[in-house]
Amino acid sequence: MTLDSLSRDQLDAFLAEQQQAYADLQQAGLKLDITRGKPSADQLDLSEGLLTTPVEDHVSDGVDVRNYGGGTGLAELRAIFAELLGVPVDQLVAGNNASLSMMHDSIVFAMLHGTPGGSPWKDGPVKFLCPSPGYDRHFAICEHLGIEMIPVAMLEDGPDMAAVREHVADPAVKGIWIVPTYANPTGAVVSEQVAAELASLDTAAGDFRIFWDNAYAVHDLTDQHVKSADIVGLCSAAGHPDRPLMFASTSKITLAGSGVSFLAGSPDNVAWYLSHTAVRTIGPDKVNQLRHARFLGSPQGVLDLMARHREILAPKFEAVLRILSERLGPHDVATWTTPKGGYFVSLDVVDGTASRVVRLAKEAGISLTPAGASFPYGKDPRDRNIRIAPSFPPMAELTQAMEGLATCVLLAAAEKAVSA
Repeated sequence: MTLDSLSRDQLDAFLAEQQQAYADLQQAGLKLDITRGKPSADQLDLSEGLLTTPVEDHVSDGVDVRNYGGGTGLAELRAIFAELLGVPVDQLVAGNNASLSMMHDSIVFAMLHGTPGGSPWKDGPVKFLCPSPGYDRHFAICEHLGIEMIPVAMLEDGPDMAAVREHVADPAVKGIWIVPTYANPTGAVVSEQVAAELASLDTAAGDFRIFWDNAYAVHDLTDQHVKSADIVGLCSAAGHPDRPLMFASTSKITLAGSGVSFLAGSPDNVAWYLSHTAVRTIGPDKVNQLRHARFLGSPQGVLDLMARHREILAPKFEAVLRILSERLGPHDVATWTTPKGGYFVSLDVVDGTASRVVRLAKEAGISLTPAGASFPYGKDPRDRNIRIAPSFPPMAELTQAMEGLATCVLLAAAEKAVSA
């Protein structure tokens, strides 16, 4: 029965039942963690061969990978990922293990030096549009650098374009964060229509940038591959070739701590980026890039590896969705996404109770991402969103954590209903 259908006596009885269930949960002495979307040990084991891939000849495209240089990264690895990302290989840079570093550096370069044809962003107010719920590390970069964040709703097909159009009339709005495929945390996929509208936007800032973080481009949870919109091509066709900066990495493909990152954009954007990175580095880890090129082999090799990841991940997501449906569905106290890829499930609980749910879970030994983490400044205006990361824990621990989370959601919902 839904909570709003219960009489007061029934509601009191339901609250007492949830309080007892929570007391039992606390007595279980759990120590579980579903905070971040890290690959599990089983997933990392899929790429253990990367560590023993022979690179004795250590030469790629005439480059001795042991030496300095090669700021763009190895051509043969770039060729593999250029095809997967749908960009020209000469407009793709391969870096070190964190695409987050590339994002951070790109914004710092823009702040200090401006973008091609533009003045330094630091010379005036800087604002970024932040589709929400969104990726907390994007928001952390903005907050760290003093960039004002403006939340806009993240819908099933991308950001709320009516809100985006309204805000880009302000010349201080210099950019927007987008995770286009299987967005963190909702699993939304930016449609071709929305991508085309982003590409052709009339913006007051001539140096407006789309930070297109394609972190989950090949991270399907079903056997249906979802192709990302071609934002680089769309922007070029719309007369704004410098507008997008695309980012990706192998962090959740091979070894998260020893992967390769990628940046793509127009020829001018790539030259701009390399002109600044040349000051702080004399080339990326090309030995690791060569290992990746040999280990992965081809675009199909990447997709084959991701199919093996899916075999590990899909049952975990199925377990999360089953428990949410069985435990919360009958009481109409929450809604959640059913992603077809990516690393997260986005859970919306009763308004005003997400912080309480996270606190209850912590006191029962279950670590969750802080309530509000998926919003700029950590402030969820409705205090309802919780990001669930099923990937890292073993199945037994994941199901324990989800059963416990469901108990906390029901208790918080009952408390609010009784107090209303």
